[in-house]
Order: sequence, then structure tokens, then C-alpha cells
Amino acid sequence: MIPIVHHPDYVAPAPVRSGYQWNKNGLVRDLLGQSGTALDWHVPEPMPRGWIEAAHDPDYVDEVIAARVPVLKERRIGFPVTPAVARRSQAVPGGTYLAARLALERGYAANTAGGSHHALADTGAGYCVFNDLAIAAIRLVEEGTVGRVLIVDCDVHQGDGTAALTAGRPDIATYSIHAEKNFPARKARSTLDVPLVDGVEDDEYLATLEGTLAPMIDGFAPDLILYQAGVDPFAGDRLGRLSLTLDGLARRERLIARLARARRLPVASALGGGYGSDGMEVAARHVASILTLGAAMLGDTVLGPDREASGTV
Repeated sequence: MIPIVHHPDYVAPAPVRSGYQWNKNGLVRDLLGQSGTALDWHVPEPMPRGWIEAAHDPDYVDEVIAARVPVLKERRIGFPVTPAVARRSQAVPGGTYLAARLALERGYAANTAGGSHHALADTGAGYCVFNDLAIAAIRLVEEGTVGRVLIVDCDVHQGDGTAALTAGRPDIATYSIHAEKNFPARKARSTLDVPLVDGVEDDEYLATLEGTLAPMIDGFAPDLILYQAGVDPFAGDRLGRLSLTLDGLARRERLIARLARARRLPVASALGGGYGSDGMEVAARHVASILTLGAAMLGDTVLGPDREASGTV
């Protein structure tokens, strides 16, 4: 069974003036439930405030929890922070943390939200309020659950917030493979950045990913991979600039799983980016990612009799 982390607060009502696809997390939940796959559902606790403040400025945490985020910061985030969004923002890092704990026990677990890699210390950005990847990684190492965490970010956008929030920590490393000319305009410095020119296709992307990530894993020797599994490198993504096919995305997930399993490393995935006018199509890409990772990390027994290990939906 694939451990799946989902909280009802992930499905928040869409605030006015929002370009974010607010139905995505609910559609991911529904498609997973209809997939015929053996799933083990878990509900996370909201992340305690003290651990959020281990990554974010306390004044900004106050603004979010009280749903009093200044307009300029809301514009940078991309939507107003309503009370429902504030509750969601505390639940999501709790979900990534729980997925990590489950992955340490089971080998793999998926959060049906998260990957909020643009959020910075004192503000959100790019549809990200709190940086669940940084929060979860900091908590895991500071409470002694693991010694080292590697955050692998395969979203089409650079993980600038994650890099900034964990910079200088010897126990957390960040890897980001992304479209060089895509958002954000001002990049941070990850432990290892792999910028790609526009239009990179499957074979070149996968060769570059393996050729850069495998040596980094071996050099850093993490105890856990937190995986930002954005599906926006897809050629048809509304905000992407790369040209991966659906098969290329599936091959990416199997590559991540192969590198991890060869080194006996658990993987916890967060949803990451995926954008388009058809919410069901976008959600299906995310579900394929989760199911492909689950099959590759945990074995084909997690799939129903009529499904292939490619994770296609």
C-alpha cells in the first residue's frame, strides 16, 4: 500500500483575485481514490507554530495565522490569505513532515499538497505561503529524526525559497533542476543548481538529471530525500518552458526511485507545480507521479490488476 497524506484543509475555497487552481488538491484526492491502487490514507496534524518559525520570521507567521497579510505580500503570493488559506498553510507543512516520517518507516510516502518552494523567510511568493520543504527538513534534523536531508526539486521553477531558508546548514542540501529563464527572475543559490535551456526534451533531461543528481547523493550521503515532484516540466504546462512528455515524467519518477532504492534511501514526495486550464488533466499528471513513484519504490504489488507500473491515469 502507498502511504498517502491528505488533510481536509488542503481543499480551501478559492479566494477572490486568485490565479491559483484551488480545486487541484481535491481532484488529486478523488483520482487517487478512484485509481484502484492500494492506498493507506493519513491525516496530518497542523505544523506547530514553533517549527514554522524555525524557517520563517515570527512577524510573518503572525500575519499568516491571523489572516492579516499585507496587500503587497498577498500580491507576491498570488492570492489573499483568508482564514481558510491560513489553516491550509499550517496543514501543508504538517503533511510533508508526516510523509517524511512515514517514508522513513515504509520507504515512500506522498503528500497530496506542498512543495511550496518559493516562500521566503518574511513573505510568501509564487502561490507559496509557508515553505513546507524547508520547515519539514529543519524539524527532522533538529529533533534528531535524521542526520541529513536532501531536498530534490524537479519543478520547472527554481526552488529559490528552499535554497535561501536552508543556506549554510551542513545537515540540509538542496538540488534544483529547472528552466533557467522561468520564474523566479532572481534565482537563489541551491547547493546544486542545474539550469536548463527552454524546450529540453525527455532524453536530455533524464540524462542531465541522473548525471548531476547521482553524484550529489553519493557526496552528501543523506538519510532521507524530500522530493518536490512538480509536473510542470510537461510540454503542455501553462507555466512551464520545458518539453517533457507524460512518458518522460514517468521515467523521471522511476529514475528518482532507482537512485534512491540503490542507496536504500527513503523518499517523501510533495506535490509541487502543475498548471493548465483543465484541472482534471493537471490533477491526473500529479496522480500519475505519485502512483509511479509508489510502484517503483514499493513494488508493483501496490497496483491493482488492471494497471501498469508506469502510473498512467
